[in-house]
Amino acid sequence: MDIFITYLKVFAVGGAICTIAQLLINYTKITSGKILVYFLLAGIVLEAFNLYQYLVDFAGAGATTPISGFGYLLAKGAKEGAKESLFKALTGGITSAGMGITAAIIFGYIFAVLFKSKSKKN
Repeated sequence: MDIFITYLKVFAVGGAICTIAQLLINYTKITSGKILVYFLLAGIVLEAFNLYQYLVDFAGAGATTPISGFGYLLAKGAKEGAKESLFKALTGGITSAGMGITAAIIFGYIFAVLFKSKSKKN
């Protein structure tokens, strides 16, 4: 039963974040790209005030998987690096997010090789 509650929390938080984004797409004139940037910046700002960690502790992957989680990870790495030096503050975000960035590049390449892209027809 404990794992069911964990999955429920992950789904609820991740779903809430995605629902907010979808509502912004449907009911505002904000473009998808701007929404993506706003969510990334929201993760950074919430981590700057030590608020996003509470969400991560509660929901785990439900908070770290959306793009706001990527912003959180970049900010967290920069904060940890800043404890050591200015250079590590500048590179800490990429260091902490390196595995996710690498996976995105590799899987993007694999799918680009396997599937033929098509342009949308209106």
